[in-house]
Amino acid sequence: MDELHRLSVQEYKEAEKLPLTVVLDNVRSQNNIGSVFRTSDAFRVERICLCGICSTPPHRDIHKTALGAEDSVDWTYYEETADCVSELKAQGYKIYAIEQVDDSIMLDRLPEALGERVAIIFGNEVDGVQEELLPLCDGSIEIPQQGTKHSLNISCAAAIVLWEFFKLLRR
Repeated sequence: MDELHRLSVQEYKEAEKLPLTVVLDNVRSQNNIGSVFRTSDAFRVERICLCGICSTPPHRDIHKTALGAEDSVDWTYYEETADCVSELKAQGYKIYAIEQVDDSIMLDRLPEALGERVAIIFGNEVDGVQEELLPLCDGSIEIPQQGTKHSLNISCAAAIVLWEFFKLLRR
């Protein structure tokens, strides 16, 4: 690890973070949650908000895919995702759902300015982001897809979206 110049958990905690918060809305798979932790660590995401039925660390299955990222990335738990979104809005975050809706912004066409502090919501593996949350958001973002399927596994979607936001927000 020394040759890769990776940060220790303590160095990570003290390092500057991307002004990006990830909200997981009722994600049921602990493996998916762990994968989002690991990807969030890779791009130095500010924090993860686990909401609703999401499991929380410490959890064996989260650790299986997070590989310790659940210790480096800050996280909070909210019983209701709407409470999380309201709190983030009050703190000045622009909120975007990762969801396919009529007026969604294609991920490859994100505007340069999305807001100084951004939160993105990833929804449940089957149902997506709760419909009642969409009016609380500043917009929705969609991953362009050209195959026969209309969705991606949340861990894949998170990796793609976080990479795009990393490129955009670190400028």
